[in-house]
Amino acid sequence: MNTYAYARVSSQDQNLARQLDAFSSYGVLPKHIFCDKKSGKDFDRENYLKLIKKLKQGDLLIIKSIDRLGRNYDAIIFEWNRITNQIHADILVIDMPLLDTRMKADTLVGKFISDIVLQILSFVAENERATIKQRQKEGITAAKLRGTKFGRPAKVYDEEFKSIVQKYKNGKLPLPDALSQSGLNRCNFYYHMRKLDNIAD
Repeated sequence: MNTYAYARVSSQDQNLARQLDAFSSYGVLPKHIFCDKKSGKDFDRENYLKLIKKLKQGDLLIIKSIDRLGRNYDAIIFEWNRITNQIHADILVIDMPLLDTRMKADTLVGKFISDIVLQILSFVAENERATIKQRQKEGITAAKLRGTKFGRPAKVYDEEFKSIVQKYKNGKLPLPDALSQSGLNRCNFYYHMRKLDNIAD
């Protein structure tokens, strides 16, 4: 029987240290810690899928909190059941001691309470994700109203390229010479010429 741990953050610039520190007191071997830097909207994550293939009956999976497992209600419930009922491994959620499947509920009431806690926390995790997305959308809308620009900045064309385009359009410069002088192939030359026309408009 092995003890594994799983940590997740949503983006590359977020730090996993807090979750990894929490695993240290459980003696999890470094090779048994799986981490992803990806959204919790689903379970299509490279290292999570590797972990699932490793888990065997009697193993223990440790996570810091239920939202680190995921942020999709139905998917969390599905994965929880897959791990505990199909693989027959155990799960420990550090931040919620009630969610420790090693403590087998001897009574129907105990199991009922554990299931309710899981469902509530799963709902909260998905609801938080929806709230974050809504706030991001509102923030982008407000920023646009203030004149903030998003996406790539518009390309600035130098006077040399403008001159080459103008000579070509006036028939004073053959296309092969225009391509040679601009260092572009035919498709790129026409693309940037159209962009330049749009800027002028």
